[in-house]
Amino acid sequence: MNAPARLGLYGAGLVAVFTVAFTAAGAVVPDETVQAWSAEVSEQHHRTAEADAETDAGPRHHDGGASLLGLGLAQVGYQLVTVDTPTSTDTDGEISLAVTGPDGAPVTDVELEHDKELHLIVVRADGQHFRHVHPEPGAEGTWTVPWQWEAAGTYRIFVDFVPAATGEALTLSTTTQVAGDYHPQPADRPVTETTVADFEVTVDGELRAGQASALTLTVTRDGQPVTTLEPYLGAFGHLVMLREGDLAYLHVHPHGHAPRVGETSGPHIVFETTAPTPGRYLLFLDFQVDGQVHTAPLVVDVTAATRPDIAGGGASTSDGHGHDENGEGEGEGDGH
Repeated sequence: MNAPARLGLYGAGLVAVFTVAFTAAGAVVPDETVQAWSAEVSEQHHRTAEADAETDAGPRHHDGGASLLGLGLAQVGYQLVTVDTPTSTDTDGEISLAVTGPDGAPVTDVELEHDKELHLIVVRADGQHFRHVHPEPGAEGTWTVPWQWEAAGTYRIFVDFVPAATGEALTLSTTTQVAGDYHPQPADRPVTETTVADFEVTVDGELRAGQASALTLTVTRDGQPVTTLEPYLGAFGHLVMLREGDLAYLHVHPHGHAPRVGETSGPHIVFETTAPTPGRYLLFLDFQVDGQVHTAPLVVDVTAATRPDIAGGGASTSDGHGHDENGEGEGEGDGH
């Protein structure tokens, strides 16, 4: 939220608080007093907006200019509601949720995004126990998926979808508590190589805050390149990137064309993203081989940008599909 909007909400909140306080005390706030408060807030809003407009960079962005998603229940009139989950690790159940639109009605008409209508991503606050699943639609706009928690703790639940009414991707989120003994395991260092099943996965690339950067993920088995990566969710790999701490959700875009029927690829998968701030980021790569989906967790550190004026440039590398260094090729894929 930009500075004027925050100030407006803050001022409106003050008016509401003071009004409730006076009413509770048995007094009534005079209309002219409320109007004076509102006028002061509006004037402050106007002055801040003018200050933003006068800067060379336009409105101030506290996220470094990159897209920060998944930190709230609502976005552009769409709201995540009625999220129910099991409450402990010893309970079999389901996650159920609904999303309402600007008109307050449940959203039932959504577009396919990466071969699915709705993506549900769940991860514990320390970055452990990541899962990416796809709920099924039910009656009255409710989406459900069978669920059992593996461990206790605080979890963030992301819902990623494209309303047909707008055609624009949205990411909404909330948190839930799972009862039991909680033993956090936050990342204490970068993890640029890991093993899942019998596959080794590595990540290469230098990320600078506010600049488009490429990450190359490589899949091998017994030290040999894996060239049988199968399409999964419309690409040869699906990458979720979360900022450690608040778990802000970043869009990550794969290079290369959309997979053709029967086509395989590997061992490299190249993604491009823009990290909003320096710090530590959690990566989760989903890839498919022989019909089995595997998830590889990795951790990278993002350094401060050295030249913000060139943000968005210079991230070029081979994309693992035989394209040139600029990632140019037939039908470049799009994902996040």
